[in-house]
Amino acid sequence: MEKTTGIDRARFLAGTAAVGAAALLPAGAARATGRRGQRPHRGLRRHGVVHTVGAGETPGTAWSDARMRADIRAVRDGLHADTVDVTGDGVERLTATAAEAAERGLHVWLQPTLGDAPRRDILDHLAETGRFAERLRRQGAGVELSAGCEFWLFVPGILPGDTVLERVENRMKGNYGPVRMQRELDRFTAKAAQVGRSVFHGRLSYAAAQDDVVDWSLFDVIGIDYYSYFRQRQDYVRELRQYQRWGKPVAITEFGTCTFRGAPEAGGMGWNIVDYDKDPPEIRGNVVRSERTQARYLTGLLDVFESMDLYAAMAFEFVTADAPHRPDDPLHDLDMASYSITKAIKDRPDDPGSGWHWEPKEAFHALAARYRVAGQRQ
Repeated sequence: MEKTTGIDRARFLAGTAAVGAAALLPAGAARATGRRGQRPHRGLRRHGVVHTVGAGETPGTAWSDARMRADIRAVRDGLHADTVDVTGDGVERLTATAAEAAERGLHVWLQPTLGDAPRRDILDHLAETGRFAERLRRQGAGVELSAGCEFWLFVPGILPGDTVLERVENRMKGNYGPVRMQRELDRFTAKAAQVGRSVFHGRLSYAAAQDDVVDWSLFDVIGIDYYSYFRQRQDYVRELRQYQRWGKPVAITEFGTCTFRGAPEAGGMGWNIVDYDKDPPEIRGNVVRSERTQARYLTGLLDVFESMDLYAAMAFEFVTADAPHRPDDPLHDLDMASYSITKAIKDRPDDPGSGWHWEPKEAFHALAARYRVAGQRQ
């Protein structure tokens, strides 16, 4: 998904961390999710949300263990999700969040995503995270490992550009050689799969952009970041069928839209309504906020995924702290350009060090109602 702007830079820019003494689950706390011998499951098997970890872009949005723990409780008890996609960078942040989610009985989809770093560092980051995932798995936690996300975007050298933003621009403008790009993407994907397999013995996946060509024989689960828009439901089904031809479980590793009228039509580029050359950044054009648009799109896609008996779907994303909502200032309401199902609200809007909290959007409530019913069926 081409969603990398100032609203999400923390996901890509924090450096790799050593796993150190990141805690494992207390004895007996892990809960396996899923049983053998059950009749074939109809509808989605796992209903989840993406929780992105990162260092934070401002003093006020810096990483907080206490905030993370509160968020994970809200994912389980408020959203009624059974799965959380823990993604982002920083091994200590990833492992702490994964352990908290597992302890709370959530199924963990652990996806390290270190960007704009040397390839060796990206693979080491994957290996350290994967080792922790394996320890969780051996304790009985429900955990799956993703080798990464959209490598053309995050990994230098597959597309021209020194940064994520430059690579997005070059891909959009066609400033790259498709043959060379595919060769480099194949090479790194195979290496990442090898590293993942070497440290983790559960199910391995990868989160691909919709139009990526991936050798899915390398993975156990097909992961797709999905941001299409069609007027007719059957067109979604037709497009998604292509991923089922491998005969493997299909997981929608991201799906969502921004919070304004017309956002679904913008797909993975909804974030592009922000002018970051302005200080402070401003919303471009005559954009009208609409939480209802976001909620309808998410629940509509959920209906499609359920009807196709896909394996899992993770809404993108739980919170985007660096895109605060300003209810009385539409020009600077960066939450309109956020895919988050909650809105971040700062106590002092113009202070980078200000405290903040999140409040649920209509999308949160709509998904919570659907996830609650799904949990009762299982």
